Amino acid sequence: MPLSSDFSHVTSHNRVTNLSSSGSAKKSLNVESPSFTPTQLGGKKSNFSTNATPFTPRGASASLQQDTGASLYKSAPFADFAPQNYDLNTATATNGSTDSGSLGYDPFTMSTVNQALPSAQYNPYAEDHSALAGAGAPYYAAQNSYAAPSQPLQYHLYYPITSGRENLQPYQKQVFDLFLPDPIREDLQKKSEAARQVLPSQPGVQLPTLQHYHSLVPLDTKLRSATNILGLPSWVFKATSRKNGNIFCLRRIEGFRLTNEEAIKAVNSWKKIIHPNIVTTIEAFTTRDFNDSSLVFVHSYHPLSKTLSEYHFPSNRFGRPQPVSEKILWSYLVQLASAIKAIHKAKLAARCIDLSKVILTDKNRIRLSACSILDVLHFEIPRRIEELQQEDFFNLGRLILSIATNTPVRNLGDLRLPLDQLSRTYSPELKERISWLLSPPQNIPEKTAEHLVYDLAQHADDVLVASFNAQDETVTHLGRELENGRLVRLMAKLGSINERPEFDNDPNWAENSERYTLKLFRDYVFHQVDAQGNPVIDLGHIISCLNKLDAGVDERIYLTSRDHQSTFVVSYKELKKQAQSAFHDLFKASNKPQTSRGY
Repeated sequence: MPLSSDFSHVTSHNRVTNLSSSGSAKKSLNVESPSFTPTQLGGKKSNFSTNATPFTPRGASASLQQDTGASLYKSAPFADFAPQNYDLNTATATNGSTDSGSLGYDPFTMSTVNQALPSAQYNPYAEDHSALAGAGAPYYAAQNSYAAPSQPLQYHLYYPITSGRENLQPYQKQVFDLFLPDPIREDLQKKSEAARQVLPSQPGVQLPTLQHYHSLVPLDTKLRSATNILGLPSWVFKATSRKNGNIFCLRRIEGFRLTNEEAIKAVNSWKKIIHPNIVTTIEAFTTRDFNDSSLVFVHSYHPLSKTLSEYHFPSNRFGRPQPVSEKILWSYLVQLASAIKAIHKAKLAARCIDLSKVILTDKNRIRLSACSILDVLHFEIPRRIEELQQEDFFNLGRLILSIATNTPVRNLGDLRLPLDQLSRTYSPELKERISWLLSPPQNIPEKTAEHLVYDLAQHADDVLVASFNAQDETVTHLGRELENGRLVRLMAKLGSINERPEFDNDPNWAENSERYTLKLFRDYVFHQVDAQGNPVIDLGHIISCLNKLDAGVDERIYLTSRDHQSTFVVSYKELKKQAQSAFHDLFKASNKPQTSRGY
């Protein structure tokens, strides 16, 4: 695959070039010379502007050898680094829509942020937005005037359009090899967007602030309260805490009057349970901010999670659904068995093993939510903990049976019929395990979580291996981002030094001494041009230069001013010392007491 013109490394007529020998430039100065500042700098500082004639070294270009380090990166047309002709009124619309005129705003400006408010309340977490946006408008066309996010994330800008790995040399890389894989990055961006999303302000529509929790956003996709196993209408919100700035999930139990203060103390036992398959309980409190007596439970927040009921029994599915993989059912069974083991060990009972209370937070990763709620609601109706724990096993078996037979729990009826149906699709072992969970306690010895986990050891090993593989993959991607973070910190230092208008009462601070060399180095890295004076955007060259600067290698480069009057031969090692010295001066000044500045 030929290199894209956006990222190809031009090998001649660049502004600046590597120098293999210091004697190849006649008018060059070494930074170790007695006088480091160019003699003609005083009268030419004001000439360094973006309107100056693009400098292209002519005499030195024949004798200078171009750095080949950038060839390690096979470039691709990566729009994130080379945006060209971005006119969204004529380009592909957001989310891949072919409606070229559906976007009536420029995502790179803030001039159209104030959009008209919707006539109906917008739910950012709804699965289907077609009722609001209309068919054929995948992300709320501006002409509809609905209060969707003003500037949706442009995921397509990051999409790598390139051929396969077979066209590359073993030592070459593609541009997107330096960053997170697209599925992981897009998933994290969507979760971050969901966590930061707030409701648009509307006259007369405002959710209250509950103690130190503010910016409430409803998470229920149905615009009605849900009465389920809790026995009372409940609402789920996302809210931000003023204490630590973290985001939490709030479940409001509507119309519940607390008559015994000891009941709410039952939450304290659940706070101690920290388990990867249990949503952590934070606290519980009563409130009248909804103009009634409500009980609010605070749990950890997992963005874009779905209940197993929403995932396996969507309301908009058509036709006969495909059977769920047996490996997924064993994974669910292992994870919930582990959660039950932790709960029973704490002398508690889950009481919430239901399709609507088990959430899917990641691929095949489930967690028990709504824990501790029934302990408070049914505090006045005491029951033996052993009896409640046996019910946990029954509810677990019914949940797995419901998913395996694609039958909602309310439609199961006589459990013997769906159990017989399992033999047609799944192994006898799975049927035997579900039958054991559903068996009445009087027919078998008392069930224990330890016994259940022991019987699932073989399948627990499969889940453990998958978890370890996913962890190894995540660590690999984190290591890749570690390098990117290192280069960002280096670029932040250079950006703080270059073109600083004034420092230490010296308006020419950024143009003197080693800061001038760093300015020329900035041009060397970012401001290359070809023989016709066109910009050269070469990500491989940029990353290679920054890596060499961060490492402080002994390689020397040839730097030329824009008017061709001043040239330097300097090594990356010397440039690193200069950057550290200049940034250290800025850092010391930023930490001075503010009293002298009138604060």
